[in-house]
Amino acid sequence: MTKLLTIFLLILSTAASAQLPNNNIYLFGQKNLHPIPGQFGAPWNYAAIWGYVAPDGREYAILGCGLGTAFYDITDSANIREVGYFDAGVNLQNPDGGNLWREMKVYSHYAYVVSEADTSGVKIYDLRYLPDSVRFVKKFLAPGHSTTHSISQEGPFLYLNGSNASFGQGVAVLDLSVDPENPVLRGKWNTRYVHDCRVLKDTIFAMNINPGDGQITVIDARNKDSLKTITQWLNLPNPSPHNCALTNNRQYLFATDEVGAIPRLLKIWDIRDLSNVTQVNTWQPTGITSSIVHNVEIYGDTAVIAHYTAGVRVLNLSNPVAPVEVAWYDTYPQNNNNSYLGCWGVYKFPSGKIVASDMITGLFVLKLGQSVSINESNLRVNDYELKQNFPNPFNPSTSISYRLKSSAFIELKVYDILGNEITKLVSGKQAAGNYKVDFEAENLSSGIYFYSLYADGNRISTKRMTFLK
Repeated sequence: MTKLLTIFLLILSTAASAQLPNNNIYLFGQKNLHPIPGQFGAPWNYAAIWGYVAPDGREYAILGCGLGTAFYDITDSANIREVGYFDAGVNLQNPDGGNLWREMKVYSHYAYVVSEADTSGVKIYDLRYLPDSVRFVKKFLAPGHSTTHSISQEGPFLYLNGSNASFGQGVAVLDLSVDPENPVLRGKWNTRYVHDCRVLKDTIFAMNINPGDGQITVIDARNKDSLKTITQWLNLPNPSPHNCALTNNRQYLFATDEVGAIPRLLKIWDIRDLSNVTQVNTWQPTGITSSIVHNVEIYGDTAVIAHYTAGVRVLNLSNPVAPVEVAWYDTYPQNNNNSYLGCWGVYKFPSGKIVASDMITGLFVLKLGQSVSINESNLRVNDYELKQNFPNPFNPSTSISYRLKSSAFIELKVYDILGNEITKLVSGKQAAGNYKVDFEAENLSSGIYFYSLYADGNRISTKRMTFLK
């Protein structure tokens, strides 16, 4: 009996290192406009990213740069352009003293940017004049406040996490309801250090990342002047909770682990009963055991994850206790090791565009592929076999072989390391049989390339090859 399934296409590769960087995600554009001069021994040019949709529907990405904050109009995929950049005044002779990391959130038409740099406070930017310009409003410093590790937002309230010790390193609430350009400090919760938090209505889910702590704490914020602990639990195993996101029905919490023993997993908690929170699953990319999970954002039935060296990962949460990876884009294809390099943050727009920040190469503007219907009686992955090219590495030519058990419209495409299509080696109807195609690369640069086999428009398999001149 024929059965139709609507699914996202999933690339299955023989090894994690052979995964195509843009499985079911397409690159619209990439910008690396603000690298740190000489990098001062640190390979971190960029940090967090967030998004803003203007009343006229135009889309903007806000990128935390090592030396400032950049604003990009990404509405026209063919014309991604910077519409504002604000220098943070970092001392280039001592960049670490100025801190290179920036986090941001948006409320109304204002962006709020924080950093752990001394006296950085909360920088406020007015976005109402876009696409013409961004207006810097001011730097806000509450009494005793100097630095902030991360910032969260829910309704007309900001939540400052991990601020300077004298201010309290837990969570502090800023009220924007009266005047977004002049926040009002409300209550604080300083029982534990808070690295980041997620707020749902009047409940705070705080991440207590410090070694020896490792708790996730739930805080009652109904009274913004008096925050009260509800419960807490250890984010086992190897607890070091960094960030979290909740499903729309508030039944499940997804928590990331950034430090501690490998593997550092995405952990899924059933929080329907806060007196009996239970872990229902853990997740990491198939075949990738060392890359560190950093930030997770949930949009309906989709989770978008910044996974450091493994790049952007996208999960389908139709069944949240058993998420299925449906797409990925590796912003850092060099390796999948456990270094703090690669993708820092992600944000998904209602249009489906995803912006991601890579710590070295900056802004990536991406788009998820379309869902497709696949007739299981007519398409079976086992009907097709894509073999490793030979020789590999090669210079300047190599052969690619594949096998078809049944006839289909076949395409064989070659991509560069950024996911751009280089050439189409095959395009046409082919009968069952064994095939071999030669690929000539003499006019290309040395490096890593990927080749994908498609049958009747569906991606079947992808492999990696190396061209060495």
